[in-house]
Amino acid sequence: MDGNIVSVKRVIQAPPNKIFELLADPAQHSVIDGSGTVVGAKSPQGKQLELGDTFGMSMKMGIGYSMVNTVTEFEADRRITWQAKPPGRMGKFLAGRMWRYELEPVDGGTLVTESWDISQDKQRFLLKHSPLPKKTEQNMSKTLEKIEELVG
Repeated sequence: MDGNIVSVKRVIQAPPNKIFELLADPAQHSVIDGSGTVVGAKSPQGKQLELGDTFGMSMKMGIGYSMVNTVTEFEADRRITWQAKPPGRMGKFLAGRMWRYELEPVDGGTLVTESWDISQDKQRFLLKHSPLPKKTEQNMSKTLEKIEELVG
């Protein structure tokens, strides 16, 4: 973990726009998720995300729960970030972690960097000193493998 960020990188043999299509479509997040916790999108359906959009996600880690995600960074075919929080009042006290994807054209395809950024997470101290950063790194590697399988 580098400060408050865990990142993984992979060169995927596909153009950035094809990869970005998957990332900017919440309905595809359960398909590419390497953690097995993303069940499915609640909203929006059939719409590519844009800066400021909010989308719901059904999750399951032992028990089912929901997250509300807000797109905080967006550059078409290059970068997308969303911040995840539980809905309602719990969002004021829990979570706030960000998921970021950066796409860079390179020889042979696109260098994809996925990052888990807990710099704004209310629980960052606990998260940093738990097994979660290592597990998240492993899960992100699986996510990039899944993306490669889908676009390759």
